[in-house]
Amino acid sequence: MTRLTIVPTPDTGYFGPDSVSRRVIADPAAGVGGIRALFLQALHPRAMAGVAQHSNFADDFWPRLRRTAEYVTTIAFGTTVQADAAAARVRTVHRSVRGIDGVTGLPYAADDPDLLRWVHVTEVSSFLDTARRGGLRLTDHEADEFYAEQVTAAGLLGGTGIPASRAEVAEYLAGVRPQLLASSVAREAALRLALPPMRLRVQLLTPARPAWAGVAALAYSLLPAWARRCYGLPGLPGTELAATVALRGLRAAVLALPPSLTTPRHQPGAQPHDRRHGNTGGDHGGLGQLHQNRTPSRSRIAGGPIAAR
Repeated sequence: MTRLTIVPTPDTGYFGPDSVSRRVIADPAAGVGGIRALFLQALHPRAMAGVAQHSNFADDFWPRLRRTAEYVTTIAFGTTVQADAAAARVRTVHRSVRGIDGVTGLPYAADDPDLLRWVHVTEVSSFLDTARRGGLRLTDHEADEFYAEQVTAAGLLGGTGIPASRAEVAEYLAGVRPQLLASSVAREAALRLALPPMRLRVQLLTPARPAWAGVAALAYSLLPAWARRCYGLPGLPGTELAATVALRGLRAAVLALPPSLTTPRHQPGAQPHDRRHGNTGGDHGGLGQLHQNRTPSRSRIAGGPIAAR
């Protein structure tokens, strides 16, 4: 009788080492894109209602930011087991986040497919746009491949009808724009992003406050012009070019740092250092990878869904 030998295959997660998703999310510029996504997500009243009514900006700002960044990196770099477990925890939280939006008077639920779609699209489009503007070389075909891959990530949380290409994302954003506005809740969230809570000792003894303010201002400047107009701060002529130049400078500075300074301590499934195509692989400077610590002074420059996570 012939014995069957079963050779276990490594669980490389939903996105393998050669996926476009890992190239984009591992890029230093994608971290700034996470903050850009938060500014953008705040413009949707029903999406913001869940945050405003089910969390405390002052007390939960840094933990929420850390949890969100860890979730994104787990989905991108973790095993399928890790990703499934992380998504299950988020779905559990989402089930209790529901109510009535005080701006529109409409009901909301964090697991509403429309809101899941909004959060997902703003997140992945922000990652991709900032990475490409920062200098990550991707063809248009690869950009479409990134969106197609990320449909899987959205599906883990119950997302449906997810745009899967640059054209579909552009069409979706154009269609949702009439629902967006800079409500008082959105402006409060934007102000909190620009001036988050920090311990006095951190503000006085470290450059955390001006460093974060600079990155937040850059993330805001990278918003689409229509989003900046919603906030009433469209920027001066040359804003687009200045933001791109600043982003490229920041990305280059991070890439020049030794990997030991930028490797996250808890990122699952990190990939070996790789500079192909201007990319850094999974362990050097990607989303939330500018010094992964829990103190605000060295908190990850990252963001992600503003919905409860």
